[in-house]
Amino acid sequence: MAGTAARGPLPLPPLPGLLLLPLPGLLLLLLPAATAEPELRFRPPAEAPVRLFTEPELARYDGHQEGQPIYLAVKGVVFDVTSGKEFYGKGAPYNALAGKDSTRGVAKMSLDPADLTHDTAGLTEEELKSLDDIFNNVYKAKYPIVGYTSRRILNEDGSPNLDFKPEDQPHFSIKDEF
Repeated sequence: MAGTAARGPLPLPPLPGLLLLPLPGLLLLLLPAATAEPELRFRPPAEAPVRLFTEPELARYDGHQEGQPIYLAVKGVVFDVTSGKEFYGKGAPYNALAGKDSTRGVAKMSLDPADLTHDTAGLTEEELKSLDDIFNNVYKAKYPIVGYTSRRILNEDGSPNLDFKPEDQPHFSIKDEF
């Protein structure tokens, strides 16, 4: 084939400051970089993020709608109790606790509608101890935390409670939640 030049690698023009290494040396420099795992700038949370629930929002998760998770709050902490549907679902024995902050009812072991509230005023030492035991050994031990009630950090009008301090909440310690 006359007139056809032999094809091969084209010589690169010399670049100022470029250190030419033999192929094995170049591979050794590149190899660790090629096998190193890239650093992730964003790591997705291991679990779903928690959210803040108003009373009407929490009421939507009372176990009455098929396919909807079942939530209940104790001490302002909202738990997903869907795995205990036989206890908290529609028609179940403890369904009255679902969809609200039932702290008082849990402390008193009461399903009386008057006790299905966040209010702990006037509870006895025995009831408060029972509340702590059930909160830690049942709810925190068995069910995932999905959020908190807005009452813990918001005023009645929805504005932020600037005086909110977890340690000031009646019989509550945030350090035990994490």
